[in-house]
Amino acid sequence: MGTIIVGTDGSDLANLAAAAGVSILRETHALVVVHVVDGADPSLMEDASGHAGPAMNPQEFAGLRDGLLASAHTIVEDSASAFGSGVETRIVEGSPGVELCTLADELSAVAIVIGSRGRGGLRRALLGSVSDYVVRNAPCPVVISRGSPT
Repeated sequence: MGTIIVGTDGSDLANLAAAAGVSILRETHALVVVHVVDGADPSLMEDASGHAGPAMNPQEFAGLRDGLLASAHTIVEDSASAFGSGVETRIVEGSPGVELCTLADELSAVAIVIGSRGRGGLRRALLGSVSDYVVRNAPCPVVISRGSPT
């Protein structure tokens, strides 16, 4: 039995995509529902301008980070509940594509299931795409689903 990593951002589309993607894989695999917190930018505490000072003090920055992590906890718990009991949840910080691939490698995952927003070519080229990155760099097969409200 292997591990399937399910990446989610907590949106309805991501949850539908996860369910659709997992449904085509064997049910004997362990599931790990993961949310990657893109993270609070530490440069908010730096004095970049020389005049106005930093945008946040360390306590404000810690509060921002704590809020992001609390939101991530709700996202993974809500998403995992759709799969029933025995689903592991993880929250990691960093770049979503990189972190999903790293976790897949660490867990020797048999697959990664992620959703796709279906951005157009120009928008994807400018903003990047987590699913594009994962497909090109994952150490295992990747199932990308747009979900289906059926």
